[in-house]
Amino acid sequence: MKKTPNTVLPDLRAALDHLAPVSGDRLPSERTLAQSLGCSRQTLRACLATLEKEGEIWRHVGQGTFRGPRPRHLPLRDTLLVEGATPPDLMRARQLLEPKVAAEAALHATPRDIAHLRAKVAAGRAARTRADCEQADDAFHRAISETSRNPVLIGFLTYLSGTRRRVAWQREWDRTLRRIAPDEFQTLHSDQHEIIVDAIAQANPALASNAMLRHLETMQAAMAKGA
Repeated sequence: MKKTPNTVLPDLRAALDHLAPVSGDRLPSERTLAQSLGCSRQTLRACLATLEKEGEIWRHVGQGTFRGPRPRHLPLRDTLLVEGATPPDLMRARQLLEPKVAAEAALHATPRDIAHLRAKVAAGRAARTRADCEQADDAFHRAISETSRNPVLIGFLTYLSGTRRRVAWQREWDRTLRRIAPDEFQTLHSDQHEIIVDAIAQANPALASNAMLRHLETMQAAMAKGA
């Protein structure tokens, strides 16, 4: 029997609590969700539209679907701004911004935040494919920004995350992951994530900033090897 939006919606609500329990978590792709729920993508989209009206999710073209209400700080016309962005541009911007975000996270993190961040590290260690590695990495860095409690910083990091969907970045990052994933991602990469969380848990802004910078420099070096 063909499933309808009315029959799928309760299952989708339950799935959200498992797949994207925290506001800002990204949902799996429509194809993956539709397969797991046993429905068509058309039916799934109708359910997602209902949840979006309720403020349970929000969607951004080119980035995906996220748990929670749409952030008010999202930049406008961001696709125009990233047209000329290169992978080195993005890495330099991240090195300038993300250490400061990690420092802010160290000032504001609660025990619940620390537990959430450690769960993101664990997800990275459990990644088995390149796609899983990339999603886990993006989710970790987004969680750091959310812990800063600063909507402007969250907006900037959301913007930078969006540039990672660009073809040029994807090509370079995919080449890097082909060399290091999943073994190195599960060890060195995730070890560095854990060091960042440890610094945040110690409420040490300088230590958190330095740990994030070292991590980004490691990523930059890994990408440069394949350039």
